[in-house]
Amino acid sequence: MATMLNLQPPSPRDSPPPFTGLLAEICADAAALRSRRRDALFGPPLLPASALDGVDAAAGPLWLRLDVAPETLPAAAPGLARIEVDCPLDQLDDALALAQGDPHPLPARLAIRVDPGAAGRGWAAESAERIAAAGAHPVLASGLGADAVADFLAVLAHSDAGFVAHASTGEEVVAILAATVAALRGDDIPAAFAAADPAPVAALSAAAAGAVREVLLAIAVPDAAAVEQHLHARGITAHLGGA
Repeated sequence: MATMLNLQPPSPRDSPPPFTGLLAEICADAAALRSRRRDALFGPPLLPASALDGVDAAAGPLWLRLDVAPETLPAAAPGLARIEVDCPLDQLDDALALAQGDPHPLPARLAIRVDPGAAGRGWAAESAERIAAAGAHPVLASGLGADAVADFLAVLAHSDAGFVAHASTGEEVVAILAATVAALRGDDIPAAFAAADPAPVAALSAAAAGAVREVLLAIAVPDAAAVEQHLHARGITAHLGGA
């Protein structure tokens, strides 16, 4: 379970650099999957399940977006890091049942992204808590306001469930990282998210970054090269090279 975050002394030299495998490139099809970036900053890419045809079984691990019936997933699918499903808030019970193997067991842990519709304040905390309690990963969607992000992180920063996120730009990736750091430290989460200051994130030691990664498992991005360049330019991934 995550605890309050403090800057730590440097980790041993054989530890992975901070934020190794943080990003997941969003791939539309098998061709995009084959040409994805493979630098150290990138972990399992995000691919729709409907695009699995033509993907070699050795291409994994993958972060799969479930856009087909679960029972139609091929038996010889590549290794899966997680399976993501989108659901409206009023259908969350169905997604939670799926996370627990009803009606069909899944070959990987479920990650649930909730569309709140017109729900009022509090939906992010309540849904994150329910998803974590069901043994699934809550998904922090792109484009949420600072209050919803703060409600979400206030739950997940002190849970061992771990969450994944989506971001549309490098700036949003920095905002998510900064807000996660603030949540772990007990600082002002909405302010950290709104400011999107890269300095506290770039200053994290490998050990402190590892504490962040115990909570924030991965961030899916559509423009991998632009996000990688943005993070590198702000010193967040300097130890990983590239960009």
